[in-house]
Amino acid sequence: MTPPSRAVIIFCKVNGIDYTERKVDISKREHLTPAFAEINPMKQLPAIVDGNFKLFESHSILIYLACAFPGVADHWYPADHFKRSKIHSVLYWHHSNLCRAAADEAEKFLVSSLSEIESFWLKGDWPFLLGGNQPSIADLSLVCELIQLKVIGSIQESSAVD
Repeated sequence: MTPPSRAVIIFCKVNGIDYTERKVDISKREHLTPAFAEINPMKQLPAIVDGNFKLFESHSILIYLACAFPGVADHWYPADHFKRSKIHSVLYWHHSNLCRAAADEAEKFLVSSLSEIESFWLKGDWPFLLGGNQPSIADLSLVCELIQLKVIGSIQESSAVD
């Protein structure tokens, strides 16, 4: 399972959002079929269907789920626009840095990105990115990516992963 798909599933489970998981076998190129292209024209995972609404890109999905489903705790995607802006910064940084580092297997770039996480995003005494005791969708998205990088051996030691 891809880290972005994992983040969406974890978010749904943690927040009690009822969903039906449809497994798409990438090895069989099921994501390239015309049927899947109806859901996601980019033919990538994850993608969701909620009634007649179709959405792709994990960060867009996480934001949608946080806003569309009552009962999702505010810490995931706070109403406060300053906190939301910080979440957006992490999400955009994530796609510009960690995803590129993993795809290109650029170890030097990955080390630099991990250093940025440690020195900028995780500075202070708080366990989460926004300086609080509760995670946001930015924390969830980032941790799924970091766990994947650790599992495949791209990360040896980093306080960002711990």
